[in-house]
Amino acid sequence: MTYCLGIKVKEGLVAIADTRITSGTETTTKKKITLEQKDGFCLFIMTSGLRSVRDKAMVYFTELLDSNEYNKLYKAVNAFGEQVKRAADEDRASLEQAGFKFDLNTIIGGQLKDDTEHKLFMLYPEGNWVELGLGAPYVVIGNSGHGKAILNRVLNEDTDMRLSLKTGFLSFDSTRVSSNNVDYPIDVVLYKKDSYQLIEQRYEARDLAAISEEWDEELKKALANISEDWMDKAFNKLPITEKEEGNK
Repeated sequence: MTYCLGIKVKEGLVAIADTRITSGTETTTKKKITLEQKDGFCLFIMTSGLRSVRDKAMVYFTELLDSNEYNKLYKAVNAFGEQVKRAADEDRASLEQAGFKFDLNTIIGGQLKDDTEHKLFMLYPEGNWVELGLGAPYVVIGNSGHGKAILNRVLNEDTDMRLSLKTGFLSFDSTRVSSNNVDYPIDVVLYKKDSYQLIEQRYEARDLAAISEEWDEELKKALANISEDWMDKAFNKLPITEKEEGNK
């Protein structure tokens, strides 16, 4: 499985991708985020799905980048979508015959020279896409069920990039402790609006263990501080047991 998160706020973009690859009973570590950047051109691509499909589509797309100049990100997204469909045409039948579902969800973010701002797209296996606006500041692919609560509570278009990254990590951490198919290391990519420069950082488990432990303690403290008066109506209806009666 996979955990890939893309966040778009006014200040810029934040991306987080885990590196765990599960194949049957075996697990390995492979990078799931690819960066492409040059003057007036920068984008990142994160994928969830069959690794073989991802690798083939990326090879085809990289060749296109060598021979084409894309001035807006949506055009590059269209081009990658065409390569996903090309891989589907070539491999879908044999994959499905072997019992594998053709599946590749993709997050693409960045800014090209004629984009007025940074962009974030979700690309589906069929090659169609949606653009994430400021009203919907994030997208998750892969194992998305466990970590959305904190994203929904915290993120909005005015959230700064530091808080976005902190929130994104805690979302990943919630997913990691709830699932055995998402794990460290994680790759983080930051993009500041109009900079045309992607910054990448890898974090190992040892780098963030203290933050995870701190979050556990803060959650316990917060829960302990939540008012309990509202529960009296229910608990007051519980019967008194003979043991409790005898202890009076």
